[in-house]
Formats: sequence, structure tokens, C-alpha cells
Amino acid sequence: MSDLLARHRAVMPDWVALYYDRPIEIVEGRGNRVTDADGTTYLDFFAGILTNMIGYDVPEVREAVERRLATGVVHTSTAYLLRGQVELAEKIARLSGIEDAKVFFTNSGTEANETALLLATYARKSDQVLAMRQSYHGRSFGALGVTGNRAWKNNSYSPLNVHFLHGADRHLPQFARLSDHDYIKVCTEDLRHVLATATGGDVAALIAEPIQGVGGFTMAPDGLFAAYREVLDEYGALFISDEVQTGWGRTGETFFGIQAHGVTPDVMTFAKGLGNGFAVGGVVARGDLMDALHAVGLSTFGGNPISMAAANATLDYVLDHDLQANAARTGAIVMDGLREAAGRLPVVGEVRGKGLMFAIELVDPGTGEPAPALAGVMMEETRRRGLLAGKGGLYGNVIRMAPPLTLTEAEAKEGLGILIDSMEATNEASE
Repeated sequence: MSDLLARHRAVMPDWVALYYDRPIEIVEGRGNRVTDADGTTYLDFFAGILTNMIGYDVPEVREAVERRLATGVVHTSTAYLLRGQVELAEKIARLSGIEDAKVFFTNSGTEANETALLLATYARKSDQVLAMRQSYHGRSFGALGVTGNRAWKNNSYSPLNVHFLHGADRHLPQFARLSDHDYIKVCTEDLRHVLATATGGDVAALIAEPIQGVGGFTMAPDGLFAAYREVLDEYGALFISDEVQTGWGRTGETFFGIQAHGVTPDVMTFAKGLGNGFAVGGVVARGDLMDALHAVGLSTFGGNPISMAAANATLDYVLDHDLQANAARTGAIVMDGLREAAGRLPVVGEVRGKGLMFAIELVDPGTGEPAPALAGVMMEETRRRGLLAGKGGLYGNVIRMAPPLTLTEAEAKEGLGILIDSMEATNEASE
């Protein structure tokens, strides 16, 4: 493994980060578990950054891809009719709730968000975009422009004129004691002030994650985006919901994260889990917005036959097995247990999340300040006990987890036990 690590460091950019003091190579996966090159098996609570949405080696997905491969046609292009694209687009358009929806497929969430921003700025003939503080929308030029997290921004240059809003920053002193109702009111008044002072009024859109992924699963209280939408409608501005991490029932309570706010956006973006490991992303939007672009466009590999076979099989599996309900049920097991344990562990600042999308924020027990070093300790503790987790947050002090939606109740309880043991060990390390 040390040889592979040395080779990685010789040819891969330094900014491609690796987890753990001794990075692992995952070589096999079955169900909701993976095995590394040393033969150690882990319960996977991060799923390739929310990508292996229904686990590993799923027969329905594998067989759908094998049938496609057997045809010998792994790629044609959008210059020809693609049955798999049409079938998947029909399903997504129906599930989105967007009126007269149309779908465009890409390879990733980054590309999807770029497309959404193009649709909005073209429709409104404006480069002015609103985004959320602590957000992350991708690594490309435009997507970084609407990313509100300095750790992921290499420069301030952007093709867009961006203004960042409050809404997922309840930890700030000025908001900490506010009720949801009062926080929504304050944030909405701030939105009006931003529109009146920092913009020309002709804002193209607001882009927002219902739950901020890289931001450490911070989220706006339900109803905030409905309040924002009322203001946006006064200005004719559009609303883009970035569902790259919150889509397909992961939050348990709704199929898309934004639905918890009682809002149907003009545009939604998606990616990650839909292909269960195969590269797929896309945009679903009102037909008039999607059709409005005057230039010819395509995505050479976006919506390719292999990815479409995997995505159709994955989405069918999610719906046929009601995995949204499973996410609500198993997620509650984990979060209820974590919250109960957190009450006696000063190192835990907060447990938050929805469904199978939950996080543990680690703080200095003495000061309550963010403790990124302790997050590193907990990452090692979870790995040592056989569980894979992720790390994030604005301050790098959050353990974030999103197991496959196929997580069983037994696996939820197993993972909970590992996490509590790891929290206790981290708490001891902080003393």
C-alpha cells in the first residue's frame, strides 16, 4: 500500500486529498460493505461520497449494464435517438413535479449546475446570481463562483456577479437564539436588503442546496426557501435547487430535498447516487427554460447508454423497494441514538441531518469552538472499528455520513454502536 501511495503522490495533484493517516484502497464491495487491499472489511457510511446509493454489486444494476454491454454499443451520441435517455427523462420529469419538465443529461453535478446557471442567466439576460453561504456547487469556473466556502475556492474570479445569503448559518451569534420563524423572517428581510442594495434588481436566480453537503449537512429550516421564493417571484428571479446530494429519497421525508419547503423550483440539478457508481448528472427544468437556448448544444458522454442503463435500474430499484421510507426508518435509528449519546459527550457540538444524511459536529469541550483536529481523530477511530465516514463542514470539524439507502436496521444499529464508541474515544482524546 505504501508503494501505491507513493505513486499516487508522484502523479496526482497535491490538492486531491486522501482520508486517513494510512489511506486505503477499496478493492471489493458487496451489499453495504467494502473490503480494502489488506482484506479489512468496512460498513460503508459514506458510499463513495453519496454515490453508491443502493450499495455494491446490486444484481438489478449489474444485469442491466451487462445487457447493454452485450449489444456491443456502449456509445452512440445524442445525434441519434437514445431509448434509455428518453425512458429515464420521462421518469425524472414525472417525479420532479415541475410543470412541462424537460431533462438534459450530463456527466456530473458540476456540469449540471453549470447548465442550470446557463439556463437562468440566459432566460433573465443577467449575470446576477444569489447563492447561500457555506454552499458548494462544483469545481468548475461558474460553479465555484456560487460556492460559499473558502476552503473550496482557489480565486475570486467568476463569470457571474454573485451575492451570498444567510439561511444555513444558525451557529452565528446573531442567530443562535432565534426560533425557526424568527430566523426565517430575519433572513428574508436580509434577502430584500441584498436585492435593494447590492443588485440591479434583475437577478437571474437563486441556487441553493436543501441540505449543504460539503458544508457539513447544515440546512435551512423548513419553509425558508418558500419565503425566499415569494420574494424572488416579485423580481421575476428563478429558483434552482441543487439536489445532487439530497435527491432520490435520501432525506426520508420527501423524494427531493426542496419539497420539505413546500416549493417546486424552476430548475433542479441531480447527479451522484442516480447511477449507483456510474457517471450521470443532469438538469430537470421547465420546458420553456430548457427550450429557450438558441445555440445548438449536446453533452458527448452525458446520458450515454451504459450510464442510462445503470440509472434506470437504480431509480426503478429505489421506487420498487420504497427506499425513501427505509431512509426515514433507519436514519431515525442512527440519529436518535447519536443525539442521546451526544448529551453526555462535551466534544459533540451538534448531531443534525435528515434520513440517511446525518452529521456529527465536533467542538473543543472547553470553548465550544470548531475542532477540526478532533474530527481527524474521530475519522481514525471509525476506520479502526470498521466503518467508513466522510469529513466536511465550513471549519473542517464535521463527520458527515450518508449510507446506502438499502441500509438495514441491523446495519444501522451496528453503525450506531461504532459511532458511539468512536465519539467516546474522541471525547477521551480531547481531555
